[in-house]
Amino acid sequence: MKNNVRMMLAIGILTLTALACQALGGGASGDDAPPSVSPDPIQPEPDVILSDDFSSALWGTGTDADSMVEYVNEALNIVVYEEDYFVWSTPDDKAYENVSMETTVVNNDTDSTTAFGFICNKASGNDFYYLVMTPAGQYAIAVAKEGEADVFLTNNDQWADSDLIAVNADSYRVGADCGNGRLTLYVDGQQVASVNDSTYTRGQVALLVWSGEEAGMINNVSFDDFVMTELE
Repeated sequence: MKNNVRMMLAIGILTLTALACQALGGGASGDDAPPSVSPDPIQPEPDVILSDDFSSALWGTGTDADSMVEYVNEALNIVVYEEDYFVWSTPDDKAYENVSMETTVVNNDTDSTTAFGFICNKASGNDFYYLVMTPAGQYAIAVAKEGEADVFLTNNDQWADSDLIAVNADSYRVGADCGNGRLTLYVDGQQVASVNDSTYTRGQVALLVWSGEEAGMINNVSFDDFVMTELE
């Protein structure tokens, strides 16, 4: 796998549903009273670390001959002109540990072999994990190491197919868990793949586009409604 890399530097609303107790009419009392029912305990919502609807500039942007990363219509738009090319954008330079991320990815008539998703636990340089999918219905969870070929941790180091990924959909809700020695990829609320690896335990996060291998194809993806929470 070719690993040309260009780095672009760079709250959700927690709703607790109240359980309402409905009063029972009538004059039941004593032994005739209905048994009391204890409501199921409310599970605490995970702590939100970062939430962004891309209405303001937070993520890194920039344009050159190979790519464009810009805010367009309150979304982060990444266009890649070079084939087989990595472009990513980070919200900050903080190191995160044990996180869960979600974002909506809009497929802007992009090449079906273009991959998009997340970088996590980016330790330094080109040392990180990435979890990606393509509009062709494929996915990969991979580890990148400086000076070495990337290794797909899924499907014996090969792209894998999944029936859970709609082919050439207009948009996808993509999620990733990175932490506790495990990496998990979700698409539209369903778990696509999960692997164990502890090469990196903490680092930066990023949104990633990896262009397809066909020259002259369009690689145009937009990201919106990003949420990152603590992974238990």
